[in-house]
Amino acid sequence: MCGICGTLNFRASMPIERPVIEAMNRRIFHRGPDDEGTFLSGNVGLAMRRLSNIDLSTGHQPLANEDETVWVVYNGEIYNHAELREKMIARGHRYKTRSDTESIVHLYEEYGQDLVRHLRGMFAFALWDVKKQQLLLARDRLGIKPLYYHLSADRLLFASEIKSLLAHASLKAELNTARIPEYLAFGYSAGAETLFQGIRKLQPGHVMRVTVAGSVNSESYWKLPSPQPERENPEKYYVERYREQLEDAVASHLMSDVPLGVFLSGGVDSSAIAAIAARKCGTRLQTFSVGYKEPQFSELPAARVVARHIGSEHREVLLDPGSFFAALPKLIWHEDEPLMGSASVPLYFVSELAREHVKVVLTGEGSDETLAGYYRYPWSLLNLRFERIYKKTTVPMMRAAIRSLIGSDFVPAAFRRRLKHTFLARSSDNLESFYFDNFYSVFSQQEQGALMQADHLASSYASPYAESLRLMNERNGDFLDRMLYTDIQSYLVELLMKQDTMSMAASVESRVPFLDHPLVEFAASIPSCFKTNALNGKRILKSAVADLLPSEIIYQKKKGFPTPWKRWLQGSRLDEIERLLVEPRAMDRQLFQRQAVAGLLEEHRRGRICHSEKIWRLLNLELWHRIFIDQDPKYQPNHTANGRACLV
Repeated sequence: MCGICGTLNFRASMPIERPVIEAMNRRIFHRGPDDEGTFLSGNVGLAMRRLSNIDLSTGHQPLANEDETVWVVYNGEIYNHAELREKMIARGHRYKTRSDTESIVHLYEEYGQDLVRHLRGMFAFALWDVKKQQLLLARDRLGIKPLYYHLSADRLLFASEIKSLLAHASLKAELNTARIPEYLAFGYSAGAETLFQGIRKLQPGHVMRVTVAGSVNSESYWKLPSPQPERENPEKYYVERYREQLEDAVASHLMSDVPLGVFLSGGVDSSAIAAIAARKCGTRLQTFSVGYKEPQFSELPAARVVARHIGSEHREVLLDPGSFFAALPKLIWHEDEPLMGSASVPLYFVSELAREHVKVVLTGEGSDETLAGYYRYPWSLLNLRFERIYKKTTVPMMRAAIRSLIGSDFVPAAFRRRLKHTFLARSSDNLESFYFDNFYSVFSQQEQGALMQADHLASSYASPYAESLRLMNERNGDFLDRMLYTDIQSYLVELLMKQDTMSMAASVESRVPFLDHPLVEFAASIPSCFKTNALNGKRILKSAVADLLPSEIIYQKKKGFPTPWKRWLQGSRLDEIERLLVEPRAMDRQLFQRQAVAGLLEEHRRGRICHSEKIWRLLNLELWHRIFIDQDPKYQPNHTANGRACLV
């Protein structure tokens, strides 16, 4: 695991200067404290930071082929590299290391940019072809490893993290105002754009070719397959096949020359990974969990049950509110964008705990999006099913009257909140309301209209759902398949960025066996009727691991890495947040109306409406502004105290 960065200048009179590349590379020191390397040749410069996990002694990068006409910097793990190595040696290629990186250059010699189709793993790399004077950027199929870039008339910049791009003197941090509506709704950008003007993500499953003359071509090399339309096989077939492929995925992800562990939340996903890993690793498995003193928010009891069941060497860390709030600026700096959810904070602290004992961890990320684990999936399917009956048995006037009644004060508030999530209050004719406003949006489109300043609404407002709707509409499957596809292409990519940056902030590599692409392709082929059961999801996984875990773990209510954020958001902490959000400095950004923000905070303080998620969204955006746009020294995290990273 490592971090990569570099630049390609499009003018012959603009050779790369070493200090420029070194400045970009220093910004991602935390991604690879074990080693660093650079390659400079005329108009191109490549650099990397390395966290050594495989081939500790000879895996230095940048790495070249035999005649040094192909150079690569690479971040990730190729789990089939032993097989690829044998194949390349049989074709006459000579290896000088044992690292998986070297297989990339030899595969390129054989297959060109189609080399990515032969890779099984997580990766982001930049490959320079000396003969063609061409740079190839590539990202793995699911977007497990991040890769950002900035393209101008003069140059291409690329890096594993945005902060590395911003270390280049030519690039200034500016807000991409068009993405504010999407951020307020989802907390992330579903497409290639970011909150930084001019900085984009290379999309998962894509390669980009850039020539020294400035020609750019981006192509997709992988698409999620569609599910089988009919029950071609019984459910037992899918359960058994999924178990076989999950075991194979976990075994491949155990590849390491350094100590390895598992993040154990106590949920079925991480518990299944830990149970399989405990059977397959040669030593006693190490597991790590994070929790709180507030028992209703802590998953530690469930994690302890699993740890005892599988016989792991288990460690825990307790997170208190003081540490939680103090960490926010530092973690926003690491993620480069506002934190989508509060789960990033405990993830960082459990990564810090793991770093004291291991360098690699396995996690349970990816099961929910591939096997329909979130409540929004079965709820939406039930809404759709009952709505069909409802429309057949009622007239439009009656439906409008019922919808109006639900929105009135005649219905008790608690009951009204529940009804607003049903087909009685929303119609599938309006997918934005029926699905996105219903289960995703922190600020709905209507609420955004009341929050934003009129000038901003008039000049730069874009629909928050445009990219998500595009993804949903380009898929031809049933409604469940379309929901899963959209989440895999957008929401999951954001979760993977969080997983990557929070673990790499502690210099720990995280691996996600549920996203081994053959396993994902098989999961996608499972008929939708086998993925959910009433209001429960992950039907196939729960059956597949029934013999591995206690039943109370498999069938427990899903918690989803909870934090006591709502409980902590009171008293002096809420007062401090209010000062941040409504003081002139924040209002001068001309994004939000002061009265709307102050009113929201007052409603929350009085207990009339819980606005904790809205406050989280606004707080993170303001802190992000102060860290990246304002470059305020007060909000720059101090990374020099422990020698692990440096801002300058």
